[in-house]
Amino acid sequence: MSKPLFESTITSLQLLGRGKVRDIYAIDAEKLLIVTSDRLSAFDVILPNPIPRKGEVLTQTALFWFDKLAHVLPNQLTGIAPEDVVSASERDQVAGRALVVKRLKPLPVEAVVRGYIIGGGWKDYLATGKVCGHTLPAGLKQAAKLEQPLFTPSTKAEMGTHDENIDFAQCAALLGDARAKEVSDAAIRLYSEARDYAATRGIIIADTKFEFGLDAAGTLHIIDEALTPDSSRFWPADSYAEGISPPSYDKQYVRDYLETLDWNKTAPGPVLPEEVVARTSAKYVEAYERLTGKAL
Repeated sequence: MSKPLFESTITSLQLLGRGKVRDIYAIDAEKLLIVTSDRLSAFDVILPNPIPRKGEVLTQTALFWFDKLAHVLPNQLTGIAPEDVVSASERDQVAGRALVVKRLKPLPVEAVVRGYIIGGGWKDYLATGKVCGHTLPAGLKQAAKLEQPLFTPSTKAEMGTHDENIDFAQCAALLGDARAKEVSDAAIRLYSEARDYAATRGIIIADTKFEFGLDAAGTLHIIDEALTPDSSRFWPADSYAEGISPPSYDKQYVRDYLETLDWNKTAPGPVLPEEVVARTSAKYVEAYERLTGKAL
């Protein structure tokens, strides 16, 4: 196992930017290299410890879903090996954790689909009885399964700020009516097929976030990541119950630890204890292996 990668240093390509987790490099006018680091952000703050194998889990999980859902919508993949676009000395930085992707025009919304009422959706429901414009039945318990998956889009925030939930009308104002409906329909179908498969592996996908982009012809593609523990809530089905926040395979374990600290949730983030790092890494790996049935 290679050592954790907090930040890539690819000098053979032009660095375009670093997100919370991913480093993006230009290959040419049509392609990008996306390197998924082992960085972890919580409460929109990048924490100082890398989580071993996290970048590998996110990349391999996304590849699994891109393949399984390719019949629903095209994706960003080019089929080019990342090792082939960097220098020989840089191949260890991209092995298993990088993708060569098409340059596509990102849409200015995040397509969130909720199958269960939890997290920010639960807070909105308690306050208003609604989630992103959807009126829900009275008396729902925390983590209740919704009768139908809900498309609950949000705007994309700059790093360090929070995404803002919007309703369908606001989404249509940003994308146009036809494109907004296409995005909503695609997101719900992708989620529904993934949810049904994951159920056969003993995993509940409570909610997830997709990002979409357009090629020159205006064809919708899945971009960024897909159905990973960072973009989704994965719950073990055998420990699910209504009325509680179920244990999960995502970084909720880290958030719960951070909530015990006297920290104001602004940078710099606190150093995580070795035990928390190790357990978080194990949760990410378990999510991949349980989902796919393959060893990482």
